Amino acid sequence: MSLVDVKECATQLPDAWRSVVLGLVGTAAVKVLRMDGRELEAEVHGTAEVLFVADGLLELEVEGEELTVTAGELCRVPAGARHAVRAGSRGTLLIVEVPEEG
Repeated sequence: MSLVDVKECATQLPDAWRSVVLGLVGTAAVKVLRMDGRELEAEVHGTAEVLFVADGLLELEVEGEELTVTAGELCRVPAGARHAVRAGSRGTLLIVEVPEEG
């Protein structure tokens, strides 16, 4: 067992929007990244994602629907869903990538 300071890990990352894997839970990868206010282009993944905002806020668009995810909230993005980060997203984001069972 070990403790991880998620916000400290994000602070130490050399680049914003580049995640690092903190660990695996079964087949799920737990990652952290630092958001810096920039928007990111839309993307689609073959895995579902749970996006948990540890601090700050995440301005997100999922399949055309705009969402604001604030500290302490999470959003589940299904595999194959088109999603983009809107400008203004800042803080610490914890990502859990969950491969879809086939």
